[in-house]
Amino acid sequence: MRTRLLGFVLAALALLTVGPAWAAGNETQLTWYGHATFRIITPQGHVLVIDPWFNNPMNPAAGKGKDALAGIDKVDYILITHGHFDHVGDAVPLAKKTGARLVTNYELGANMAKLLGYPKDQMGFDSLMNIGGEIKIANGEVTVAMTPAIHSSGLRNPKAGPDQPAVVYGGTAAGFVIKIKHGPTIYDTGDTAYFSDMKLIGEQYHPDVGLINIGGHFGMEPAMAARAAKAVRAKLVIPHHYKTFPVLTQDPTQFVKDVEREGIKVRVMKPGETLVFRGRTLRR
Repeated sequence: MRTRLLGFVLAALALLTVGPAWAAGNETQLTWYGHATFRIITPQGHVLVIDPWFNNPMNPAAGKGKDALAGIDKVDYILITHGHFDHVGDAVPLAKKTGARLVTNYELGANMAKLLGYPKDQMGFDSLMNIGGEIKIANGEVTVAMTPAIHSSGLRNPKAGPDQPAVVYGGTAAGFVIKIKHGPTIYDTGDTAYFSDMKLIGEQYHPDVGLINIGGHFGMEPAMAARAAKAVRAKLVIPHHYKTFPVLTQDPTQFVKDVEREGIKVRVMKPGETLVFRGRTLRR
């Protein structure tokens, strides 16, 4: 009897110490800062930022003499889909402030270090990758897969002169699938055009959330973005990369209608808004 009672006590203590998948502390937070910039806080407290242009004109924390990085003290990993200025954004000052490691393709990482001053010791074979590969980061809590994207990738050259190019090679544009232990699987399309093999991403990774560019002109037009949402079979889709510039789509209404017609849930976030997931389920 005493042995059985001791076993119950030890089991209860184990639940309090480690906790099952549904226990407190397994929430994942997803915040959109406008344009293509997202922050993810994992259940274990690791912080990932995707395409960190915090000082974009849609972010209420930016502009009018304000520095949107002022309130950001912790970032563990910076993920960059491709080399365009609106995706590289504030990566270098953010990395220097927080010590964040860079997750992107090797060529872009190397040129960001050489031309922009991204700290070389904050990238390496543990974090630089290419399409088709997967890496584990955040002490194994997060798996990142780099997926194909049909887009260009060029990095502005601040050292450009008469004999040097204004834009240098930024590797291959990509998307990311981010699989979080006891959290959602998130697919970010990057700036890709629609391509039919997006369905393979859905079949392979079964994303809970799809972050889908809808701005057109430089990426998917809203109608094709809706096809992408259907192809990847995400349970919830969130539009991004729109309204920032006059040439981009200004209103996500038609995208929402097209997606809902396919029976897919869609959430239009406001810049600065945070969604909270308990496990793989959206709570608020």
